[in-house]
Amino acid sequence: MKFRIATLTDLDKITALEHICFPPNEAASRESFIKRLEFFPGHFWVLETESQLVGFINGMVTDNETIVDEMFADAHLHNEEGKWQSIFGLAVSPDFRNQGYAGQLIRHFINKAKEQERAGVTLTCKEYLVPFYEKFGFRDLGVSTSVHGGAIWHDMTIQF
Repeated sequence: MKFRIATLTDLDKITALEHICFPPNEAASRESFIKRLEFFPGHFWVLETESQLVGFINGMVTDNETIVDEMFADAHLHNEEGKWQSIFGLAVSPDFRNQGYAGQLIRHFINKAKEQERAGVTLTCKEYLVPFYEKFGFRDLGVSTSVHGGAIWHDMTIQF
């Protein structure tokens, strides 16, 4: 297994995995991934075996402590000098689930944010995932103002 920064050559696999892992109203589009790879390529990581995509994690850097819906729609809002590393998406192939790979991706992203001297990492998740993210040190800030995909989200942060 190895981590590497995603490239446009990964686009088809990333998009396919996103649509396996998220319902249609929440899944990022191919066009959204193109913008993310264009505007914040250093914040889009894949985990792979020799020939297979295991999973990925991505998100922009911002001065917002929490994620707002506009961030999903506008990659231009990325601010490389921002305080907070956000997580927009974490996806693991069904073939590799329940083997700790999601945790490896999260820890990798947290470590990169620490190396870059960010204030912390922010994400939104559904209520049933709150305990999962708390295992990595994230704190639940309660129900988010985000209504992305028509779902109810919780704001989660880990501050360094």
